[in-house]
Amino acid sequence: MFCHGYKGFKDWGAWHILAKSIAKAGFCFIKFNFSHNGGTIEDPIDFPDLEAFGNNSYTKELEDLHDVIDWSQNYFQNNPLINTSQLCLIGHSRGGGIAILKSSEDSRISKLITLASVSDFEKRTSTTGDLDEWKNKGVKYVLNGRTKQQMPHYYQFYEDFMTNKKRLHIESAEKRLTIPHLIIHGNEDISVSINEAMELKKWNPKSRLEIIEGANHVFNTKHPWKDMEMSKELKAVSQLILNFV
Repeated sequence: MFCHGYKGFKDWGAWHILAKSIAKAGFCFIKFNFSHNGGTIEDPIDFPDLEAFGNNSYTKELEDLHDVIDWSQNYFQNNPLINTSQLCLIGHSRGGGIAILKSSEDSRISKLITLASVSDFEKRTSTTGDLDEWKNKGVKYVLNGRTKQQMPHYYQFYEDFMTNKKRLHIESAEKRLTIPHLIIHGNEDISVSINEAMELKKWNPKSRLEIIEGANHVFNTKHPWKDMEMSKELKAVSQLILNFV
């Protein structure tokens, strides 16, 4: 089950080719859009619903993931080809942080894989920009480099984080993990430092850290991805995933 990242969506770039490569090996692969990622059913690729995007939160994404897990357990429960007791979460970037949190609190998850995952939500929430200005204006904006949209973050995002700060502490969640965790990161990632992967490994010495040489934050892919094959860096990710599961 794949969790996309910030300003992402399930069909970004080459994720569909990664999904097919894992499915061809005999695994059921589920990817989904978080409910408040800014996409709609009619237009799931871009971000026509900026109001939803602005009202997103980490806890909403945890609730979405919980609902998708519930759905998968019910939908496939009588399918003899699918073992619903063997659930592996895969999370990219911010989705990696969400997957770590969920894996630490949901016993239905048996394995965890994070791709270029963040290790700290607080520094991305309460220490960026002017909090007083954000509170007074009620909103701050972030430019989407691909679509050139000014994407809103309403102040409720900060309030929700502070209310749920303990639950959203990735370090604590990582230290609580009792299931196998594969950490994959590119050594040329300038969006999420490889040091964050090192932190996850430090907090959970039993985890497995794999560094992809020459890989950036999206493993040398982009959106749209018109090639029929993955980049060699994403192929390496796919092989590590298959070996792990």
